[in-house]
Amino acid sequence: MTTVEIEYCVPCGFLSRAEDVQHALLTTFGEELDAVTLSTGANGVFVVRVDGEPVFDKSEADYDVDGIVRRVRERL
Repeated sequence: MTTVEIEYCVPCGFLSRAEDVQHALLTTFGEELDAVTLSTGANGVFVVRVDGEPVFDKSEADYDVDGIVRRVRERL
């Protein structure tokens, strides 16, 4: 099964974004995922990894929950 990690910047206040993505992934994929974990970071980080491989990095793309869900779907 698949594990998703969401690393987010604490000082930037990205916790709510991370929770939104986590909720969307768990709602959409449910039992297809082993875990959707939140990992704290700094320096503006917001990265979503599927089994350790980045599928979204806010430094490379605009934040879009639906877009992140699509990128995770491609990896399942």
